[in-house]
Amino acid sequence: MRISTKRETLFAQLQTVTRAASTRSAVQALSGVQLLVSGTGIELRATDMEIGLRVPLEGEVIREGAVVLPARLLVDVVRSLPGDSVTLELRPAEQDVEIVAGAATFHIRTLRLEDFPPFPEAEVDGRVQVPGEAFVATIAKVARSASRDETRPVLTGILVSASGDELRMVATDSYRLSVKETKLDAPLEGSFEANVPARALQELGRIVGQAGEGELSVAVRTNQVVFEAGGIVLTSRLIDGQFPNHRQLLPDTFEHELQLAGAEITDVVRRISLLAQKNAPLRLAFSEGELTVSARTPDVGEARETLPVPFRGEPLEIGFNPEFLRDGLEAVESGDVLLKLISPLRPGLIEAADRSGFVYLLMPIRLNV
Repeated sequence: MRISTKRETLFAQLQTVTRAASTRSAVQALSGVQLLVSGTGIELRATDMEIGLRVPLEGEVIREGAVVLPARLLVDVVRSLPGDSVTLELRPAEQDVEIVAGAATFHIRTLRLEDFPPFPEAEVDGRVQVPGEAFVATIAKVARSASRDETRPVLTGILVSASGDELRMVATDSYRLSVKETKLDAPLEGSFEANVPARALQELGRIVGQAGEGELSVAVRTNQVVFEAGGIVLTSRLIDGQFPNHRQLLPDTFEHELQLAGAEITDVVRRISLLAQKNAPLRLAFSEGELTVSARTPDVGEARETLPVPFRGEPLEIGFNPEFLRDGLEAVESGDVLLKLISPLRPGLIEAADRSGFVYLLMPIRLNV
């Protein structure tokens, strides 16, 4: 194997692909990057067995072959190289790759090629073309609500479904639930539903954002999903298990429905949350025509701020996790928000006042008087 390429190009593509390399696997090859060189071109590959990335590399193919090199070391070496171009050549007898750029020469020992897993080949059948920008924007709305608790793996994913002219994503960690329904400009030619790890979708969001591609290809298989954008292919395992029925979790009716200025309430929550530390709740006390947001952390301090709101009826005080409440308000992004409440011990709901398809359900925290 021998190739020649631009240093900056190699460095940029390595930064993308190495995000899929494992940092904790007992299989050393999974911490590496595979360079696959053939007559059709050069490809960089990395995987941690949950997600995998295939990234094309522009360059001159001098001799075909394949090799696996330590990912982090390779990135650091290429970052530091002098000159504009770089040559990489496998030396089988020495079991290393010689990297030459300008007057600098590096020899890096290879990892076991046999231990690097094969990647699934892309199939044309079953692909659905989805607008990349709409897909990524929908991920951003719900991703924070996915669980990070690996003991309940089904909740670490985002349920993605697409059919007709609608794209829907749902995420929950059992303390909050995010639902975003996005209307597409044109109906899709095909449909799919899959519970995809949130990490894979967030990585996809970065890739599509960098590539600036208009179209995203999605192919769902028995236990795997394959995304392709701008020549980069991301594969991910699917999560087994029954995802919660989000419609059953959403209350049918609410006692109070308040339309609030989104920027104002979000700013207040951000400020007062500074004093909600050590698992202290953020308190929302509603009375006739006003809302007082407060927080108190023993040995740290306390804060409160009052703002006018269109509240009517008996006073109501409810507590929320400050980070979770802030996430829900920030996901609305702009315009007014609707805050819907039932009682201090029932979940509250946040949605955009323009009914743009985003819904955020949040469990309360029981307050000590």
